[in-house]
Amino acid sequence: QVQLVESGGGLVQAGGSLRLSCAASGRTFSSYAMGWFRQAPGKEREFVAVISQSGTRTYVVDSVKGRFTISRDNAKNTVYLQMNSLKPDDTAVYYCAANYAWSTSRSYDYWGQGTQVTVSS
Repeated sequence: QVQLVESGGGLVQAGGSLRLSCAASGRTFSSYAMGWFRQAPGKEREFVAVISQSGTRTYVVDSVKGRFTISRDNAKNTVYLQMNSLKPDDTAVYYCAANYAWSTSRSYDYWGQGTQVTVSS
């Protein structure tokens, strides 16, 4: 089992940047693919990005491609989401999640509690 704690959210102006971090407990962090999701008010939770267990493979959705980058540091049990050129539409609660297999769906095994990102226009 793994516990996930996100941090790094906040209020930023459009065009600004934030880096989200997700710290994982346990000694098996490198066994999990890690994903980032977001949920805006009144909307369903949506997939944003995923990174493979080794970090050599990544994928981000088209709406954030070229602006968001997912990365991980297995020595620190941490996954990151670097968010640049933020837009008001990026406003949401962001969640990290862990899964034994690579996935772009919401069927992840473990979830964090979320961190709020608000982008003002």
